[in-house]
Amino acid sequence: MIKENRGNASEGWPSLPPLEDWQETCTTLHMWAQVVGKIRLMHSPDLNHSWGSTLYVTTRGLTTSPIPYGVLTFAVDFDFITHALHITTSRGTDRSFSLQPMSVADFYRKVMQALGELGIEVRIFARPVEVEAAIPFDKDDQHASYDADAASRFWQALVQADRVFKEFRAGFIGKASPVHFFWGAFDLAVTRFSGRTAPKHPGGAPNVAARIMEEAYSHELSSAGFWPGTGLGEAAFYAYAYPSPAGFDKYPVQPKAAYFHSSLGEFILPYEAVRTADNPRQTLLLFFQTTYEAAATLAGWDRGLLERKIIHS
Repeated sequence: MIKENRGNASEGWPSLPPLEDWQETCTTLHMWAQVVGKIRLMHSPDLNHSWGSTLYVTTRGLTTSPIPYGVLTFAVDFDFITHALHITTSRGTDRSFSLQPMSVADFYRKVMQALGELGIEVRIFARPVEVEAAIPFDKDDQHASYDADAASRFWQALVQADRVFKEFRAGFIGKASPVHFFWGAFDLAVTRFSGRTAPKHPGGAPNVAARIMEEAYSHELSSAGFWPGTGLGEAAFYAYAYPSPAGFDKYPVQPKAAYFHSSLGEFILPYEAVRTADNPRQTLLLFFQTTYEAAATLAGWDRGLLERKIIHS
């Protein structure tokens, strides 16, 4: 039986400033994360659905996890407690620099210089993806904000979301993704698959090759995630299905604060509704479960084969 930690159920869920108040920092962090993520992309095995390129939530920030480099491994970590970027290797060598207001161009140069000093040669496609304005990293002097408190609060929200995502994932024994952070869209996500192939994805993500989208959505899925809310205006959890079965948008998803966003084509649950709930964990699990049921039930997934019973308290 999985039990909530002692104390107030909402303890640990930080309040987040309105996105407009930290949008510049959010965008800058997004670009910094893309630099780091693309480094992992270049040197990690090419796993299905781009899973080999993601970042992961840690007790201090976000990490690439160990990246193979010849007979060595190295990792790049964002530390949102001391506000530093750390690069460590399996040889015991390391480099670090402070996270503070600096342009994407300066961040890119610092990262590449630190890698070079460690004897790691990396070349990446130095332009962002999944954004309309794809300014090359080495020329991006426009995004240079770093609000340490906002960055820390967003990471703390990721910590809480990450633990609930992992609990939700445990109830599925079919193919499922790890809980991971996609630097392209700047979101934490977990995805379940029915085992059946899906129609060819139409593409359309800005500055992303169609073949990437086609492979990412090659199989029928139900996905849930959390992002700071760019395009929405507030941090929120989301859930969608691909392909979206008939009636998906009308399914009685819970809790009451959840709604279907027709433009985005997915269910939305504002972060603030979770944070201020009597039991944020239970509220979020309810959202994940009912949105998954919307996809799996309406599309006729073999739920008896794919699920296992987890007792939540």
